[in-house]
Amino acid sequence: MSALFTERQIRAVAIFLPLAALLLLALWFARPAADPEAARAAERAMEQQADSVVMAPFDPNTVDYDGLRALGLTQYEAVSLLKYRAAGKVFRIPEDLTLCYGIDDSLFRRLRPYVRIGRRYAIAPHEYRTERVVREPLPPAPFRIDTVSARYLRAIGALSKRQAEAFVRWRDRSGIRDMEELRACYVVSDSVARALEPYVIFPEREAPASDLPVELNAADSATLRSVIGIGPKTVGAILRYRERLGGFRCVEQLAEVPGVTESNYEKILRQIRCDSSGISKIDVNFAGPNELARHPYMAPCTLRKLLKRRQLKGGWSTAEEMIEDDILTPQEAARLAPYLTFGRHGGTDE
Repeated sequence: MSALFTERQIRAVAIFLPLAALLLLALWFARPAADPEAARAAERAMEQQADSVVMAPFDPNTVDYDGLRALGLTQYEAVSLLKYRAAGKVFRIPEDLTLCYGIDDSLFRRLRPYVRIGRRYAIAPHEYRTERVVREPLPPAPFRIDTVSARYLRAIGALSKRQAEAFVRWRDRSGIRDMEELRACYVVSDSVARALEPYVIFPEREAPASDLPVELNAADSATLRSVIGIGPKTVGAILRYRERLGGFRCVEQLAEVPGVTESNYEKILRQIRCDSSGISKIDVNFAGPNELARHPYMAPCTLRKLLKRRQLKGGWSTAEEMIEDDILTPQEAARLAPYLTFGRHGGTDE
């Protein structure tokens, strides 16, 4: 059997190993020594603002590094914005600056008055633009939302071409009859809605089949939706509040519903009525804590006093007794009394 290595191979290995060891030692000694002070100096330089700050209008989509430094941004802040932009991000409105990880709230508040988004990038509202959208800009004027064209929405600077076309498709398919429905369109941001609101004219809703006012406690969601001033979100809020109450005692309680604005409230009142004969009541002497707590007029502190006193006393016969026992204030009693019954042991009510 022949040897594993020849004499020549053994000599070559014997020469190579010392040379490799010498090379590793040379690389080790040639490595630069760590310099903590230099690292700290570089970090301070990244955080240092420019010597002279000149606040001037700028477009975050086109401003260069020197321009950002002149605005008072540190090296870190300027570089982070440029990296954000290099990743393909676009600033459509000034608030988009807050999405950049290097721009905190205090810096954004300082920069906000000077942000100008160019026509190429801006979507709306019109005042954010620095260039004219069309050669002959259209002056602000009221327009009907049910007939406005995509071209007009582009011309006034409200939406881009693709957004305007998507908006018209949405409108023609779903219909838009109030600001709530306008905001529901996925291409309309809050800022665009605010800019358009003074000029939008909504179509009149078709009158209900009956000329009689809508009965608030019996109406379903479709019937409530036919009332001018009640949008799809408000319908849900009314139904949820009606269920918690046990029914509306008077039409004025509608003002307590979240989402019912002052202007809509005045419109709604002229179209509704309220029959309180069928409202659900709670037996204050026997109802469980969860049932009592669910009622919107039962404050947590009132509930605690009621349960503690009921355990000792056994119950009450009238709301006036609850006032005398310091369970309810006169104002709370006036609101709650229509929704309370006072059952007695033995099964009779008073």
